[in-house]
Amino acid sequence: MSWVPTTETERREMLGVIGVQSIDELFEAIPPKVRLKSWNVPEGVSEMAVRDLLTRMAAKNPSDLTGFLGGGYYDHYIPAAVDALAGRQEFYTAYTPYQPECAQGTLQSIYEYQSAICRLTNMDFANASLYEGGTAIFEAATMSMRITRRRRIVCHSSVNPIYREQLRTHTSSMDVELVDGEDPAGAACVIVQNPSFLGALRDYTALGTACHEAGALLVVSFYPISLGLVKTPGEMGADIAIAEGQSLGIPLNFGGPYLGIMATRASHVRKMPGRIAAATQDAQGRRGFVLTLQAREQHIRRAKAMSNICSNQALCALRALIYLCLMGKEGLRDVARHCHAKSEYLKGLLGAGNILNDGPTFNEFAVRLKRPASETVGLMAKRGFLAGLPLASVGAGGPNDLLVAVTERRTRAELDAFAAALREVAWN
Repeated sequence: MSWVPTTETERREMLGVIGVQSIDELFEAIPPKVRLKSWNVPEGVSEMAVRDLLTRMAAKNPSDLTGFLGGGYYDHYIPAAVDALAGRQEFYTAYTPYQPECAQGTLQSIYEYQSAICRLTNMDFANASLYEGGTAIFEAATMSMRITRRRRIVCHSSVNPIYREQLRTHTSSMDVELVDGEDPAGAACVIVQNPSFLGALRDYTALGTACHEAGALLVVSFYPISLGLVKTPGEMGADIAIAEGQSLGIPLNFGGPYLGIMATRASHVRKMPGRIAAATQDAQGRRGFVLTLQAREQHIRRAKAMSNICSNQALCALRALIYLCLMGKEGLRDVARHCHAKSEYLKGLLGAGNILNDGPTFNEFAVRLKRPASETVGLMAKRGFLAGLPLASVGAGGPNDLLVAVTERRTRAELDAFAAALREVAWN
């Protein structure tokens, strides 16, 4: 049965317009071996039977692994209040903020989120969030091109290779010169990441100065939790700060939904994509909240929109706001200290000779094993550990290189057990 109520005659007419003979011809670009052979949809069953089936399927995924996986997404503790507050129906089913008279609560939460991100990053303005961290990289690149009227984007080796691939994909049909390195000459921007994908910490203040002298912008992709300890993008002279906000109270959840963070300088705010909420007064002088600088495709002609793909993740942004409010300045600093200290402890257990990083790291580092990292991960899973990210899988290292992340959730006993198991599996 077709979900689209069209007749056979109508389907033939549509295929003729497209220029193919059959529906199967539409899928010829997909290799036959990976095409779906059957939908395998069973007859309708009861709700109880469906729940039992899904429970059995879910049980195939081990849920008790101790996690050391990172690469941009991290197993941080989420206070219970985040779920309790974000799950309230006033937020969870709130009306969209396009009509302020119906959406003051949503608009205020967005405004407070933006304010929190500005304080976190030492930047002037933040938008109401984007889709996720990789999308934010692309949005920062196109924003830089609008500001500088240049088409050259320089992407530093520190940037997550997954994000780099997203940037290449999004710009593939655009008039953009995408190059590697950190030379700002003739560039719209230089994009860096701190900590780097491999966990290395670096101060990009000097690069920011060089960018500005060359007429380019500095774009810094940051790890929100790290800002409890390390220099902020604003302190480094960044023009645009972007991040994946998953670490701020958002569960890992098999890849999303997540949160793209973006903040910028006051001089660039009119070129920033997405929603921006602002505080104002109504005709009676009462404080209220509205959307402002609405340069989205819903509000102006598409050709003049700042972005045609940006998507605000309002509920995820709310979770990030609640998390930041619960933690406060000192709480965030404590979480960052625990992440760093526990990571350093694990590095000591594994031995400096096995660590690939030759400088300071925050909570993530790369190790070189004596056996393939992908094989090691499988063996470690049998011992109860989600060991890390094989770097060869994302083109960021050799077959024996593994990226390991440590968060505040890991106990000393877990770190000791992990190190002992990894030494036995990967080095003996």
